[in-house]
Amino acid sequence: MRSYNPDLTPPWKRSAPVPEVPAEVDLVVEEVSTGFCGGVIRCEAGTVTLEDRFGKHRVFPMEPRGFLLEGKVVTLTRPSAAPTRPTRTASGSVAVPGARARVARAGRIYVEGRHDAELVERVWGDDLRIEGVVVEYLEGIDDLPAIVADFAPAADARLGILVDHLVPGSKESRIAAQVSSPDVLIVGHPYIDVWEAVKPSSVGIAAWPVIPRGEDWKTGVCRSLGWPQNTGAAWQHILSKVRTYKDLEPSLLGRVEELIDFVTAP
Repeated sequence: MRSYNPDLTPPWKRSAPVPEVPAEVDLVVEEVSTGFCGGVIRCEAGTVTLEDRFGKHRVFPMEPRGFLLEGKVVTLTRPSAAPTRPTRTASGSVAVPGARARVARAGRIYVEGRHDAELVERVWGDDLRIEGVVVEYLEGIDDLPAIVADFAPAADARLGILVDHLVPGSKESRIAAQVSSPDVLIVGHPYIDVWEAVKPSSVGIAAWPVIPRGEDWKTGVCRSLGWPQNTGAAWQHILSKVRTYKDLEPSLLGRVEELIDFVTAP
């Protein structure tokens, strides 16, 4: 005889079922007991790792009714679909699975700072390795004419240079004008710092703040946005939000593509 165990809990005390939502990467949720809010960056072994807007990571168990999604209680589940091989690189180029890095060219791309180099690597790294293009960063461009002369550019060793705040009348534009060679291409973006080349929406802000002249720009940005005044940590947070070319402003995209084309031209 089959046993029968009825649920004797009164209907008004029963928990209503809640939606089950796969913990896909970039899904933004809030953990109910702590209020920690962040995007999913990893899901494994019954846990989910969230990253908040400051780049802080927290690991939580995926318990039933454990999270809020757009203000509504949900149960996170492990995504069932296996990850698929990307068909595009972060720059939007067609991905070449299994492609080996090409032997480095004699030509180079120089960028004005470590953050610039890290951003270029994040978006164009796959393309640059296939093309054999090495990106190096400069600690400022005050000595740019001497740096170019030391590199000794030639038809088979072209030099491309990306400069911050390259606008008419700026110090950077005056220095760049001192370099004249058919084997050197100097381009730039209009921003004071490459941070601004990341779209505000990708970082989760309305706009990059305007910092008074004379104040350290990066420190001022952190202060204005209410971030801890640790510019290194702030940059890592910003960089973590850049996943493809769509997270960057067109004024930077075009200039980097221009440099790659220049140094790889036959």
